[in-house]
Amino acid sequence: MSEALPYRPILETLIGFDTTSRNSNLDLIAWVENFLVDHGVSSKRVANEDGSKANLYATVGPGAPGGIILSGHTDVVPVDGQPWTSDPWQVVEDGDKLVGRGVADMKGFIALALAHVPLFKTCTTPVHLAFSYDEEIGCLGAPSMIDAMRAELPEPSMAIIGEPTSMRPVVGHKGIAVFDVEVTGHEAHSSLVDHGVSANMVAADLMADLLRLSAELKERADPENGFDPPQATLTIGLMQGGTAANILARKASFTFDLRCPPGEDPLAIIAPFKKRCEALDRALASRFPECGVRFHQHSNAPPLVPEGSDDAVSFVRKLTGDNGAATQVAYAAEAGQFQRAGFTSIICGPGSIEQAHQPDEWIALEQLGRGARFMQNLARELA
Repeated sequence: MSEALPYRPILETLIGFDTTSRNSNLDLIAWVENFLVDHGVSSKRVANEDGSKANLYATVGPGAPGGIILSGHTDVVPVDGQPWTSDPWQVVEDGDKLVGRGVADMKGFIALALAHVPLFKTCTTPVHLAFSYDEEIGCLGAPSMIDAMRAELPEPSMAIIGEPTSMRPVVGHKGIAVFDVEVTGHEAHSSLVDHGVSANMVAADLMADLLRLSAELKERADPENGFDPPQATLTIGLMQGGTAANILARKASFTFDLRCPPGEDPLAIIAPFKKRCEALDRALASRFPECGVRFHQHSNAPPLVPEGSDDAVSFVRKLTGDNGAATQVAYAAEAGQFQRAGFTSIICGPGSIEQAHQPDEWIALEQLGRGARFMQNLARELA
């Protein structure tokens, strides 16, 4: 069997691409394409509508059924305003850990998968690499890639999504729906509140509705469902509005996400709030034609459910050596989308979600070592 490549230089290269979700990921995708070509592996892009971003998938080994999908997202969250002590786009070794944006979530997993391409090439069962865009803003990119893989690949046996789980199998995650609300008001002097409409005040009133809804969701939680926290959660992540303290704001907007465990329908939960937005839209337009409230569903990614995962759990445990109980996680991921498309899906990857999205994001070298052994064991199983 061939030897794996060192993962560290690959990880350093991947981290060097600023693939914050607001940016294009095409430079990273092109680098991965060239890397695969250098190892005799062809790949396919699945681009977004304007061609500014792309998914990439590739088959390493024979074009045969029963393969294993290794999936990861290429985008990362912003570093804006975070007190980093080093360059986020450069891997820094700090004792027993590596620091950099995306080392845990989840370029570490992608680097490990790429480093083991030479081993996967010797397998008699294929490994399918699947790298997506825009996971961090609602799992927007993966569905088109998943559809293409379903149509073109001999049926794989499972998909392993390498989100950070400390190399333990995860069989359930919450779904995520992301919504935008934009309020258009009518500017006037702030002393003349009857002469205009403050978009900020309307937005604040709507956000108060969401705070009350969040509290209601907590009260009806099922404490035995295996999630922490157990309830559907609603958080407002972005707010913008106004131009000056003494002007009734013309524009205000906010973005919120609703994360639901299996069995909870986010669209049903948010339906009364959507109706209130529609009623306010009509009421504001009756005062000033340009005023209104726009409610927009940005995404709605399904949860991952444990049913049908026993074989995948056994297989992943064989690779990790972990015999603990499979768990569920509160974060959303693309595993539910793979499962919804008919792929048996499980999450397992190096690092911890607690180390992600924060300043000085880090991953333990021990975790990357475990991830490397996972890849090596996978190659042996497929040989």
